[in-house]
Amino acid sequence: MTHLDLPQGMIRALSMAGPHEGYMPGFGNDFETEALPGALPQGMNSPQKCNYGLYGEQLSGTAFTAPSHQNERTWCYRIRPSVRHTHRFEKIEVPHWRSAPCIDPDIVSLGQYRWDPIPVPDVPLDWISGMRTMTTAGDVNIQTGMASHVYLVTKSMRDAYFYSADGELLVVPQEGRLRFCTELGVIDLEPKEIALIPRGLVYRVEVLEGPARGFVCENYGQKFALPGRGPIGANCMANRRDFKTPVAAFEDRETPSTVTVKWCGQFHRSRIGHSPLDVVAWHGNYAPVKYDLSSYCPVGAVLFDHPDPSIFTVLTAPSGVEGTANIDFVLFRERWMVAENTFRPPWYHKNVMSELMGNIYGIYDAKPKGFVPGGMSLHNCMLPHGPDRHAFEGASNAALKPEKLDETMSFMFETRFPQHLTPFAAHSGQLQEDYIDCWASLEKKFDGTPGLK
Repeated sequence: MTHLDLPQGMIRALSMAGPHEGYMPGFGNDFETEALPGALPQGMNSPQKCNYGLYGEQLSGTAFTAPSHQNERTWCYRIRPSVRHTHRFEKIEVPHWRSAPCIDPDIVSLGQYRWDPIPVPDVPLDWISGMRTMTTAGDVNIQTGMASHVYLVTKSMRDAYFYSADGELLVVPQEGRLRFCTELGVIDLEPKEIALIPRGLVYRVEVLEGPARGFVCENYGQKFALPGRGPIGANCMANRRDFKTPVAAFEDRETPSTVTVKWCGQFHRSRIGHSPLDVVAWHGNYAPVKYDLSSYCPVGAVLFDHPDPSIFTVLTAPSGVEGTANIDFVLFRERWMVAENTFRPPWYHKNVMSELMGNIYGIYDAKPKGFVPGGMSLHNCMLPHGPDRHAFEGASNAALKPEKLDETMSFMFETRFPQHLTPFAAHSGQLQEDYIDCWASLEKKFDGTPGLK
């Protein structure tokens, strides 16, 4: 049993699965981990009496009868059953965290939009009160679609806990460092990393280095998975071994606390007399995970032309249409550009998918000006977009030698559904009203004569 600089008496232990610095490697693996020796039953899930007087409780991430290769569940051995709380849930207002459908008839979502970074206000904001929803898509009530958020966090949650019954959260930090103390272990998260927090998992968020700002994709649909590589084969892109799941950690604290639940787009709060992070041991494949984006190995053209941006997919959440995702998480990071006789930046296009982009750091090659770290853009389905004039002229006339795109990392939350702007996104003051002007100076080059212009 090892104490590793954890808050409020939390205890973390080495895992039976062989951890690396408090984490176990692999994506979608079956893990087993215990913070006290012998706390995890062997050969069965629900013994008549669990060691240490623990309670066995299952957390199911899929239906019981889901196909075995998709079935996800975790058995938890905890100090108290999670059903034990002292008051009924009471509805509370969280005004800036919105869910789909969130369609304001006075807000036009048809267009090309870009935002400057949302400033972090000098007021106390925790993980819940600091969430700012930018777009919503689909319908949370039928578990289809998504929402995109910016989080602005300046203070830690104290004796306060949260879980979402609506979907899993993909967290993409842009500045600052956060700690996610969850029922199944502790994840420390910083820029260039991402984390997946499963639906139904209870956790507390603490600020390790603040203020903290980043992006969140709330996935209402099927869980994120690694994309099929097809002809690429067994390697490159995101590899399973680079994902890290925390080892067991628990708190045994009798102290008045609150648990806030997001359910069908509404928020409810209950009071309890203890920390709910009291899982001493667990085994299963439904667990939080983190991933270092610098581990992503991009694949690209080595002779000519520009492959579709889907080649940069890190994670995908399937829909009912094969090959058309409920959400794709796409990463544009440092890479070599070597294609011959090729316009190398992303080309002009219209797409059935709706693309929300965020800049983690550096300069994005298709928008060298205006799309800054912490900023976002939205190009909805079937809305044309592409390089601004500066990027087009530069790439069209550049000497095509091998070039390293360095110090750059942007991402995309892409969905098959239209993304609708929230009132905050439309009226926050960070919307760049002149964004569309970046294409206004594109010239007509056609003059009816053959030859390259």
